[in-house]
Amino acid sequence: MRLRPSEVLNEAELMALTGIGRTPVHQALHRLVHEGMLTIIMPRKGIMVRPVSLDDVLAIIDVRLVNETYCVELAARHAQQHDYDAMQALLEHSAVCVAAHDIEGMMDIDREFHLAISAASRNAVLADILRGLHERSLRFWFISLSEPHHLEDVHEEHLELFRLLRERDGEGARRSVQKHIEAFRAKLFNRI
Repeated sequence: MRLRPSEVLNEAELMALTGIGRTPVHQALHRLVHEGMLTIIMPRKGIMVRPVSLDDVLAIIDVRLVNETYCVELAARHAQQHDYDAMQALLEHSAVCVAAHDIEGMMDIDREFHLAISAASRNAVLADILRGLHERSLRFWFISLSEPHHLEDVHEEHLELFRLLRERDGEGARRSVQKHIEAFRAKLFNRI
């Protein structure tokens, strides 16, 4: 969200802003266009940060609901001690971010926590799909995490999900992550 929705950019500005050369900036822009984050207004002249679209976020949430509920069920069956250790470390760091009201730090932890669960599912294809969905959700997470008390809510939801995963309660984990994603949707509706 440092580059605001509907903001118009050009390669030269981005080169100056980032301090990197034309080719890497050009490649990054093409990737972001492909991922739906940018729109080319005029080739080689102007690029626009795609506006925040309620339709986009609803489509992402629908796909997350199907895939993440299945993912946590797999993770409850297949997670190993090193997966639990990684999640526990993220949750400990999450508490620090909540106390400091560190939105960007919490965004990073939220993404990493969900990626750790994806890895614990032992399904690389599903993990890759979810990684793409989470990347597309980042700016929406920024909006939802800016809501007062939402950082604490997310932390508590993660703690509950972690507990259920450790107990190998696949059905409970499924319900927990569904509630977590639906809370995300509700917060966005309040903010957009």
